[in-house]
Amino acid sequence: MTTATINLPEKLVPVFAGEARYRGAYGGRGSGKTRTFALMTAIKGYQCGMSGQSGQILCAREHLNSLDESSLEEIKSAIRSVDFLQDYYEVGEKFIRSKDGRINYVFAGLRRNLDSIKSKARIIIAWIDEAEPVSEEAWRKLIPTVREEDSEIWVTWNPESARSSTNKRFREDPPEGSQIVELNWRDNPWFPQVLERERAADKKVRPDVYDHVWEGAFLAAHEGAYFSHLIEQAKRDGRVGNVHEDPLMETRAYFDIGGTGAKADATSIWTVQFYKSEIRVLGYYEAQGQPLATHVAWLREQTQDIKTVVLPHDGKTHDKVYSVSYESALREAGYNVIVVPNQGAGAAGARVEAVRRILPSTYFNEPACKDGMEALAWYHEKRDENRNIGLGPNHDWSSHAADAFGMMAVVYEPPNASWGKPLKVNLKGIV
Repeated sequence: MTTATINLPEKLVPVFAGEARYRGAYGGRGSGKTRTFALMTAIKGYQCGMSGQSGQILCAREHLNSLDESSLEEIKSAIRSVDFLQDYYEVGEKFIRSKDGRINYVFAGLRRNLDSIKSKARIIIAWIDEAEPVSEEAWRKLIPTVREEDSEIWVTWNPESARSSTNKRFREDPPEGSQIVELNWRDNPWFPQVLERERAADKKVRPDVYDHVWEGAFLAAHEGAYFSHLIEQAKRDGRVGNVHEDPLMETRAYFDIGGTGAKADATSIWTVQFYKSEIRVLGYYEAQGQPLATHVAWLREQTQDIKTVVLPHDGKTHDKVYSVSYESALREAGYNVIVVPNQGAGAAGARVEAVRRILPSTYFNEPACKDGMEALAWYHEKRDENRNIGLGPNHDWSSHAADAFGMMAVVYEPPNASWGKPLKVNLKGIV
């Protein structure tokens, strides 16, 4: 029996030991995880080929517009670093395959090529690199295609959001048969000096992103975030903590309306009281795919005296299933309902500016608003990198919380002028 010694970061040794359906690593930059997994795909392919097995090694990412964006070069470099791998594989400009014809590498982007991946025969390994943005739908479609009895799924990623499907699937609740570890720069025995200099510089000059880039922490705010600095300022000012409602004051609930069904947008609700010049945010609620009755039940569970509900313009729209509008249903439930008219093409920008204006006067009840505050801090501009221009707010998981909060900011009036009276709304705007 011929053996060979392969040097791996110590924390990755158990990941590749024995049998496993899922192998993976997550963490910050400089950990060596991508390089190691690239090498191990070639070794696994070698082992399969030498034992007489045939199949494909799928190397995929969520976005892959060309081979230049794939793991191709990383795998080529790994193969060239080991003599017996270099002897076994034929490496071309745009391909890698074994010289005996048994093993073939395939590179694909999940976003555009998922349906074609489903038809590929005998996948030995599906390695998903940079897996953070892979959607739940993509995982549901991909995993059953890797269906050979001895096939494996490998996952490597840099954590960005606790809400990502990759985080939930492989870190929060990893499936049976998983060998997945956290790996950061200090776990890489070959961490190069050039990266050490960059790491030290980031720690000194860019402390706000250091933990995410190097220590594998979730990203606290996206590049181009509208409100992250104002949320951080609220924390420094002591305006985030335990904020209690005044039982003598009315609480208003501000909605962003989603829909029903698994693919529907989430419905978001903020509950707010206004006291003098202070905006006291008492609670946040979000649910996806649930009927209106579920949202009303949450409102009724709150300790605050919620009498007024403020809806966006689509609150008048009839539900396609039940043929009833949010406005009429909430009125029937006993709430005073105000529907804010459509503010036109500039509505999103107006909401952003209104939120920026009121956040310095806002107090958050952190225990009940944590998820909503996370969404506000994440909400960011979508950019065209080629033209270096902003394209307006990016529609993602944070949008619903931000839209509901933004509507509250747009219609906000000081309580000494409006308290106890419904907001007056006409087609020209808020008066």
